[in-house]
Amino acid sequence: MEQTGFSILYHNGPCLVVNKPSGLLTQAPPGIDSLENRIRLWLAASDPKPFAPYLGVPHRLDRPASGAMVFALSAKAARKISKQFERRQVRKIYWTLAAGRVAPEAGVWMDHIRKIPGEPRAEIVERDHPEGRAAILSYRTLTVWNDASWLEVELQTGRTHQIRVQAARRGHAILGDVFYGSDRAFGPACDDPRLAAIALHARRLELTDPTSREAVAVTAPLPDYWPVPSDGTIEH
Repeated sequence: MEQTGFSILYHNGPCLVVNKPSGLLTQAPPGIDSLENRIRLWLAASDPKPFAPYLGVPHRLDRPASGAMVFALSAKAARKISKQFERRQVRKIYWTLAAGRVAPEAGVWMDHIRKIPGEPRAEIVERDHPEGRAAILSYRTLTVWNDASWLEVELQTGRTHQIRVQAARRGHAILGDVFYGSDRAFGPACDDPRLAAIALHARRLELTDPTSREAVAVTAPLPDYWPVPSDGTIEH
């Protein structure tokens, strides 16, 4: 279901999964465009009340990334969904285009990452660094397109810019991610670099519905500007 500035992928009571556009902040102060503020406006228009609607944000996506995000429309649902994230019971699958041919074609990346103080970025550090936190992901190559590896990535941990940092460290910066060294453009031309897209998409989200307790698996369609390999290996 298409709304103003986002699309709904799943909605059951207080559980809402939407497809976040790239270039959009997950959260921001009032008056600054963000996915949270857009959803609040939609909720207010759908059910006008004299008080602001509740909206819990259990997780986030980087501004230049797109894809599936879950929100909670009640405090009780927010607590239940947040616990699933804390216990690593939510399965998060990403698609990304990484420069070059990643070898081996499937594997596990294990590093230690720290958030750089005072900067909106992260870096890989030595295992014994006091601020380092374990960062683990598994990946497999779906296809190779235009000298880039189309990877399906599953996060085992959720660190700041984890996929972006781990890919760049191995010489496979995500296309369009100039923040971490990419020299290849991606997505629509954009005058404001803050609104630019990178080739990182939260493709699939699997969790338990906090009300029905049923397993929910949601797949987010790719933005129109992603390529379509001619060999038929990828479906949007």
